Amino acid sequence: MGPGDLSRILCGITLPKDPNLIVGAETSDDAGVYRLTDEIALIQTLDFFTPIVDDPFSFGQITAANALSDVYAMGGRPILAMNILACPVKTMDVSVFREVIRGGLDKVQEAGALLVGGHSIEDAELKYGLSVTGVVHPDQVLLNAGARPGDRLILTKPLGIGILSTAIKGNLTGPEVEAAIVEVMVTLNRLAAEVTQEVRSRGGEVHSCTDVTGFGLLGHLSEMLLASGVAARIFGKQIPVLAGVRDFVDMGIIPEGAHVNRKHYAAAIVNRSAGLDWLELILADPQTSGGLLIAASPDAAAAILHELRAQGYPLACADIGEIIAGAPGAIELV
Repeated sequence: MGPGDLSRILCGITLPKDPNLIVGAETSDDAGVYRLTDEIALIQTLDFFTPIVDDPFSFGQITAANALSDVYAMGGRPILAMNILACPVKTMDVSVFREVIRGGLDKVQEAGALLVGGHSIEDAELKYGLSVTGVVHPDQVLLNAGARPGDRLILTKPLGIGILSTAIKGNLTGPEVEAAIVEVMVTLNRLAAEVTQEVRSRGGEVHSCTDVTGFGLLGHLSEMLLASGVAARIFGKQIPVLAGVRDFVDMGIIPEGAHVNRKHYAAAIVNRSAGLDWLELILADPQTSGGLLIAASPDAAAAILHELRAQGYPLACADIGEIIAGAPGAIELV
């Protein structure tokens, strides 16, 4: 399914209304949020997909980190998770499925949550993921709306996972490249979320957040800008990118999803600088378990980056641009 397909499927279907529903299916936010009390709101999300790496334990880690990310993007804390597992029992040994679940459990435990069961079915292709429940204070929910002119844009993981995965499938890389992208994908967004919440607790102005996944940075930023009624200016040289990605783009090693994303969101890009076609493809590259994209005041953004580095955050993260007044959804690349 391509960008926006689920939204198009839901179009015309009347969903139940409830005054306690803070975030529902009508928006492009990362999860649903429901107010239980004046102090607690429930976050609910799920995600699953087919293997992106060969090692089943790593696959389980990646899918779990990806699903947990939605809770972090909403400003919350995951508390419970349930397995979603499709098993090709006629072609794979049960030990493979066990390793996948062990990988998922590893990340659920790292997140401080509990794995409490789940559901499995027989299928022709292996699929795995999680349904995740989290909690957040109703007044502290972060949405993909709310970005303001003057905000800085923080990206907490480097881009290029889809491009490098395509190169790996084509046997164009060594094992060190797969190790590099696995490190990015299995890294939880927990520290980035906790640092962001700590900065907020000290009065820092964090106005919007989402995580970067299948629509690429281009798609998820576009959704943030449209929801916020603002535009953005992105500084290409400041975007963290995994080693080797630019070379593979120049070779034409680009996943189909990047072309789909670029075409779908092409109208959002304005005032292109000459020679930045390669950057557009990297921005459109589908990410699996990508980083958080945070819109915050300059002081808060600087504090988030400072705290991440001070606490030994292992991945490249950066201030990649700014929110500006302009046509809602417009992205200027410089």
